[in-house]
Amino acid sequence: MSEEKTIEITAENKMGTMPIRKLLVSMAWPAVLSMTINALYNVVDSIFVAQLSEDALTAVSIVNPVQMLIIALSVGSGVGINSLIARKLGAGRREEADQAASTGVRIGFMNYLVFLAAGLLLTAPFVGTYAEKGTSIYDSACVYMFIVCVGSVFLNIQVVLEKILQSTGNMIAPMICGLVGTVVNIALDPILIFGLVGMPELGVAGAAIATVTGQLCGMCIGMYIIIRGEHLVTIKIKGFRLKWSTVIDIYKVGLPSIIMQSIGSLMLILYNTILVVYSTTAVAVLGIYFKIQSFVFMPVFGLNQGAMPIMGYNYGARDKNRLMDAYKESLKIAVAVMGCGFLLFQLFPAELLKMFDASSEMLKIGIPALRIISICFIPAAFGIITSTMFQATGHGMLSLFASLLRQLVGILPLAYILIRIGGVGLSWASFPLAEIIGFTYSAIMLRRLYKKEIEFISTKS
Repeated sequence: MSEEKTIEITAENKMGTMPIRKLLVSMAWPAVLSMTINALYNVVDSIFVAQLSEDALTAVSIVNPVQMLIIALSVGSGVGINSLIARKLGAGRREEADQAASTGVRIGFMNYLVFLAAGLLLTAPFVGTYAEKGTSIYDSACVYMFIVCVGSVFLNIQVVLEKILQSTGNMIAPMICGLVGTVVNIALDPILIFGLVGMPELGVAGAAIATVTGQLCGMCIGMYIIIRGEHLVTIKIKGFRLKWSTVIDIYKVGLPSIIMQSIGSLMLILYNTILVVYSTTAVAVLGIYFKIQSFVFMPVFGLNQGAMPIMGYNYGARDKNRLMDAYKESLKIAVAVMGCGFLLFQLFPAELLKMFDASSEMLKIGIPALRIISICFIPAAFGIITSTMFQATGHGMLSLFASLLRQLVGILPLAYILIRIGGVGLSWASFPLAEIIGFTYSAIMLRRLYKKEIEFISTKS
């Protein structure tokens, strides 16, 4: 038996026969660790920037939605690639899985062109909607946005490579890519921001350069692993013929995921527009919240990455028991993580804000904000894991509609109304209220999906 065949059988046994809890832990922990460390970077990065000034922190907060858009396009495309490869492998269609992986790399390059154009053409107009030209906030935000957009090619390719590896059950290699990039990022932040070890003091620009450099290193590690390793899928560089049917299959799941994650960025952009009329400090508080909450959400998103190929493979293999067991185990873990996050935000909001050199005004606004918004954490666990089920079974549109209900139909209109009734403090209630809407929709659609499709697929012993 060839080495390649042995690798394929081993992976199939792992995805199709290993006990679900053990499989989920083995698949998820590398992504959980990687994303938790990435969350640490996000917080450390902002802590360093906050030491420059509150204006610098506000500038980075203004650009944060753009970074979320870059991640949304790259990760959303990767979700579609991951789901398609996993389903094709589960159905035993190796050549079609290779086609999906090879197409995915091309998609990564095309995604980059979108943000290259944005960095060159839209930086000044975007920043100008939040800050007056010539102010320190305006100048810092423009520099930061330009660098992260023009350098986003590395992130786009890194994410695609990670998703290809994850779809085959390899969670260690993506973890290594993320860890290397994050460690480089964290190490360079103080050096480039404050001008240590003989480097020039670059301020906010230094934070952006550190970010891009870390992404470059992560991409290089991913390319090395893909080129030198043995994998269930093969990426073709020469002689590859693009099939638009594969692109369509990828974006049946990927496009809703892109839109779903982009909605979060759009929500933040518009929420900042609502807040900036009342207080620039409130904008900084919201930015800090999204940095800190990543410590809670990123582990669950890492769990999501481990669960999706398991669900996708067993859905493709028509094994109802393993599919539903993977969903239930994932949900239990997600609720536990979110519950711990809820307690953290309820008990220590002041301590969390003080990590960012919070002023008295920031504490006044931020303490109730963290306590109110974090009420949404536990129901959000259900929404995230249920969206994973939707995506893994090829129903990405259900995830999209859930996100639309929460963040556009829910959060923004509620925030707009509540801020006029009770000011900035009351507007934070829009988050938990919108989560109730999303929870209700996801529960109804999950039941419908189960009754329509999952209940009638075969059950393997």
